[in-house]
Amino acid sequence: MSIDLYYWPTPNGHKITLFLEEAGLPYQIKPINIGAGEQFHPDFLKIGPNNRMPVIVDHAPADGGAPISVFESGAILLYLAEKTGKFLAKDLRGRVQTTEWLFWQMGGLGPMAGQNHHFVQYAPEKIPYAMDRYVKETNRLYGVLNKRLEGREFIVDAYSIADMAAYPWIVPHERQGQNLDDFPNLKRWFNAIAARPATLAAYAKGEGMRKTPTMTDEEKKILFGQTAR
Repeated sequence: MSIDLYYWPTPNGHKITLFLEEAGLPYQIKPINIGAGEQFHPDFLKIGPNNRMPVIVDHAPADGGAPISVFESGAILLYLAEKTGKFLAKDLRGRVQTTEWLFWQMGGLGPMAGQNHHFVQYAPEKIPYAMDRYVKETNRLYGVLNKRLEGREFIVDAYSIADMAAYPWIVPHERQGQNLDDFPNLKRWFNAIAARPATLAAYAKGEGMRKTPTMTDEEKKILFGQTAR
């Protein structure tokens, strides 16, 4: 396999399997059980210094040199798009729009929905202000995407890495306190991506990896108790 994917079935992990399945690139999944703390293993930190997955190692980089590792899901999507010449517009304006919406997801939809998940689903103390804050901000971002998709099949006309970045963060919309019926353009886009064969294949890769349907107290301690030490 030319690409090793260090992965766990989370929205950020799904972004990369979506691309790899769509592009038909050969890859091998190397599970990183984040609930068990495998992201802190010294060998993993050599390629994932932020102790987060996903990370890829490309054993056949375009320059023909030594294997190259890439961390951060947005950087990985850009790397793979440039490597394959797929899912990233080649014209200036299309490329700019694609990277705008990729960074919108990385800086907005992902972090805000993530905080939504944390305070609504996982926080040991239910803080109404925090829950309301992030559910509303998630709702605002859904509205931004819904408006963008008016009259468009995908975020930047053709299916792209912008769609692959955003879609996995919409999958848990019910847990985020969102109703897709309130966002008809987004709902149409969401259903279209969900039905793609590569999407079905990508999500199948993660099935069965998690041992328990809910996060244990020990897993919460590992995931939410991190400091620089």
